[in-house]
Amino acid sequence: MSLERYRYLVVEGPIGVGKTSLTHRLAERMNADTLLENADDNPFLPRFYQEPRRYALATQLHFLFDRTRQLRELAQGDLFHAGTVSDFLIDKDMLFARLNLDDDEFELYQKVYNDLAPQAPTPDLVIYLQAPLDILQARVNRRGIEFERGMDAGYLQRLANSYSEFFHRYDAAPLLIVNTANLNFAESDADFELLVERIGKLRGPREFFSRAA
Repeated sequence: MSLERYRYLVVEGPIGVGKTSLTHRLAERMNADTLLENADDNPFLPRFYQEPRRYALATQLHFLFDRTRQLRELAQGDLFHAGTVSDFLIDKDMLFARLNLDDDEFELYQKVYNDLAPQAPTPDLVIYLQAPLDILQARVNRRGIEFERGMDAGYLQRLANSYSEFFHRYDAAPLLIVNTANLNFAESDADFELLVERIGKLRGPREFFSRAA
């Protein structure tokens, strides 16, 4: 099934849901470039998981500056030359900020965000990946990133809920909501092909995709 009509595609979802793995597979299928959030390059992120209150603002600002730079480069480049698949949507930065910052820090973060005014082309499609908490935890543990191993289950659940609320209201681009409870795009070629087929058949502004156990 052809994906040629999608030149800028974004994959989103909470930690551990598999968005970066799917981003790489879609980019390979589309012969497109990837735009990744580079969590490994954020020096504050490991410290955030150890002391969330102390390092939340620094972690968020580092991500904001890095994502803004990437999006500026994307906007200045030839987006339509090869196409782009990204594993982050800049709109969701406020989701993390509201979840992790106290009121004074959030007010400061909003001022910085508004001054930067990060801009990105509107995606041709956003794929929002969902999974229940136990599956998110299992996938986080399986990928073996040391500083994520002690992630609080309550935080992961609040994050998943925040994503759900965000995308319940999201209407800036066509949206495909994918329940990955019984789908594993990183390890199953069959599951990936099912998704590609579903993407190729999309017609409405908001659609859902899942598979029964």
